[in-house]
Amino acid sequence: MKKLSLFCLGMAVTLGSAAQYKFETPLYGAAYYHEYMPYERLDKDISMMKDAGLTVVRVGESSWGLFEPQEGQFEFEWMDRIIDKFHAAGIKVILGTPTYSMPAWLAHKHPEVLSEKVNGEKSHYGIRQNMDFTNPTFRFYSERVIRKMMERYAKHPAIIGYQVDNELEARGINNRDYFIGFRNHVKEKFGGDLDILTKEWGMNYWGMNINTWEEFYERDGVTNPSYKNEWERYNRRQIADFLNWQCDIVNEYKRPDQFVTHCFMPAFHNVDQVESFRQMEYPAINVYHGVQDGQDGQLIAYAGDYLRTVSGNNYLITETNAQGTGWDSAGQYPPYDNQLRQNVYSHYASGANMVEYWHWATLHYGQETYWRGVLGHDLEPNRVYREFQRTAGELEKIGKDIVNLKKSNRAAILYSHDSHHALTFMPYTKVGGYPTDVNYPVHLAHKALYYQNIETDIVPCDKVHDFSSYSLLVIPPLYVADDELLAAIDKFVMDGGNVVMMYKSGYCNEHSAVRPVIAPGPLRKACGFYYQEYSSIWDMKLRDNAFGLGDSNSIGTWYEFLVPETAKPLAYADHSFFGQWPAVTENEYGKGKLYYIATYPSQQLMNKIVRLAAVDKGVITDDEYQFPVIMRAGVNGDGKELRYVFNYSAEPVTITYRHDDARNLLTGSVVKRGDNLTIQPWDVAIMCKK
Repeated sequence: MKKLSLFCLGMAVTLGSAAQYKFETPLYGAAYYHEYMPYERLDKDISMMKDAGLTVVRVGESSWGLFEPQEGQFEFEWMDRIIDKFHAAGIKVILGTPTYSMPAWLAHKHPEVLSEKVNGEKSHYGIRQNMDFTNPTFRFYSERVIRKMMERYAKHPAIIGYQVDNELEARGINNRDYFIGFRNHVKEKFGGDLDILTKEWGMNYWGMNINTWEEFYERDGVTNPSYKNEWERYNRRQIADFLNWQCDIVNEYKRPDQFVTHCFMPAFHNVDQVESFRQMEYPAINVYHGVQDGQDGQLIAYAGDYLRTVSGNNYLITETNAQGTGWDSAGQYPPYDNQLRQNVYSHYASGANMVEYWHWATLHYGQETYWRGVLGHDLEPNRVYREFQRTAGELEKIGKDIVNLKKSNRAAILYSHDSHHALTFMPYTKVGGYPTDVNYPVHLAHKALYYQNIETDIVPCDKVHDFSSYSLLVIPPLYVADDELLAAIDKFVMDGGNVVMMYKSGYCNEHSAVRPVIAPGPLRKACGFYYQEYSSIWDMKLRDNAFGLGDSNSIGTWYEFLVPETAKPLAYADHSFFGQWPAVTENEYGKGKLYYIATYPSQQLMNKIVRLAAVDKGVITDDEYQFPVIMRAGVNGDGKELRYVFNYSAEPVTITYRHDDARNLLTGSVVKRGDNLTIQPWDVAIMCKK
């Protein structure tokens, strides 16, 4: 008989009816996998963690094959030992349900659980996330292992929360049962009426109309944009259903003082966050970002601005860069000195309550051999470990002053899942910035706000139509939208809000079908123009150095032939033909203004137009600091105003402090309004109002 842990023998103390876990200080840690270690070193790792000031670990989310090495044979003693030792060391634990990496026996005995992709591609065993997570057999075995784990660990005092699954996305699932589920979804949505479906989706095109639901064809060969966009909506719905299904199971067992979470990715278009977060007080996200000369904090802020807004609360970072990342050794870019520390505070400045690295120790085998953790392959203290240690020491002193940050922003970006996918299916360009920005340039919009210190929320506009709490809306191409959403934008401007809107907005209805009216359809009055033509274009400049940007006054890719009615032209293309029509307009409408960009702007041009709208509305002043000085503000859990001042550059910067007198939490010095404040390279000041 195997020896059970002291906890399993009943020596744990249940924490009773306390409220769900409350953060008294930010947590700082790493994912930990003792089962990956090349030799026995649990005690040494824990000793090093304690010396470093680590306060939390995440364990177990990829170890189903160890928890259940053969069907129905459960082995938990190895994890008992790990969690017990963390508890003895005072290190908190987040335990993952292991459903994103199924055991070999399950794939061998039930190959039907493996996912099938579009166009006949099949998943094979040997990689994670290779299953159809809606498959009943997979669900049966998943539920069993989750329940066994919760029965074993729910009362363990070390465990503060549970992560359900890991980085869940549909990942191209196209199994037969999955398709039948989609067909039923469409049938329900259209009330079983094929005539309505045919009309809304335009299925008479190429004679692809159907006369019975049995004829409803599979995703593989589909070219219809309406079908493809509804398929993506269904994918998002299935992800949310699977996560909430796991949450329901975990909630049957977890203590009231424990939370449930999931680690999402910043590819927000693939997930219905509103429904997925429904049972998660603290959702989590995995953010991997540029470092070295590419460190600017923007992706960190972008992830936080969305997650914080949609959850209505603080959130967790379950994975982020420690050293170099990648599935090979071709992209090894460890952070410069002080960048690791700066990134930690960047997360907390956006509303995170925990930062964990992936992972504690770098692997010696496997696909992620070069996805480096806090420790390198030698498993000894190093430069990154020492910077972790320094940061943890600071957090021990000031953590209670920076935890539970809340924000009240006047600007928002409207994020459209549908527009992202529809513009991918019907692209207007094959160039762009971020991989998710090729045809839906949301990062172009976010950078325009972030680089100019206009703090923003990111609102999923396909779920939220009330924007009355904001003064400024920035709208990436809103290609797909129903009339209700467009009416809400119209009302927002009429009631006094300012909008910066990009091309292609309002062009299609909610079914990804082009509106049979003069563009921009229901937005015509708010925009103050109409257009009937557009053109793909090459790179060109604006005429007469409009906006005073010189060589940065560039546009490209797309151009709409706007005919102003009430709108005022602000800039024209410097071109004999395209210069007939304005590239940028401003329209006073009711009490507000709508600025429209009819072309793909350079980042500098986008910045300028956003700044114009923000200054006009008083969201910022015209002399607000800009990148590399980044300011992030909010109110901490004690109701005190915090202001982070970052220097994302390799040179010191000095600014005039324009806010109320405050104490720098990191140095203890007092800074008064009007004083000069110097921030060293890759450093931060955290000002707490006196």
